[in-house]
Amino acid sequence: MAVNLPLSLLLLFSLSSFQTLSAKPRDDLVRSSCVHASYPDICLRTLSSYDGPANTPRDLAQAAVKVSLTRARKVSDYLTTVRSANKREQSALKDCVEQVGDSVDELSKTLSELQHLRTGGSGASYRWQMSNAETWVSAALTNEDTCLDGFRDVDGKVRSDVKRKITNVARVTSNALYLINRLD
Repeated sequence: MAVNLPLSLLLLFSLSSFQTLSAKPRDDLVRSSCVHASYPDICLRTLSSYDGPANTPRDLAQAAVKVSLTRARKVSDYLTTVRSANKREQSALKDCVEQVGDSVDELSKTLSELQHLRTGGSGASYRWQMSNAETWVSAALTNEDTCLDGFRDVDGKVRSDVKRKITNVARVTSNALYLINRLD
């Protein structure tokens, strides 16, 4: 007995099968790339939901830097709106705004370097570009840590909010560094 399915139902089934098949290699790449990251759950969550291309290790490293850059910019915007009557907090906030601003600059340079990375994965030019990317992401991480250091002797809601937000950025930045290092 032949089953007559409406054409729209057949088309829908075909498209969903195609999407599942085409998404699988990307999901596998994300999973296999994130498994040994410093924060594998965060890596998997942020890169699995990433909208842009992430079909190669290089795409994935760029995506990780974009995630980090976006979060660093949001934290930078947040920090410029925080007000405090406490002099220590004010000083820590001022320093933190500068440090996170530097992180944004370094992550921007990293992204540009990765986007212009010479293909082929060898040669002096490639090694130079990789060294730049690794150095800038490492510097961004250091800036994020330095921001937190400024709040060491401060207590309260501002400190806990800043710490939570900076820690989040530092974790995605650490994962980005890991994925960049995997390119080498």
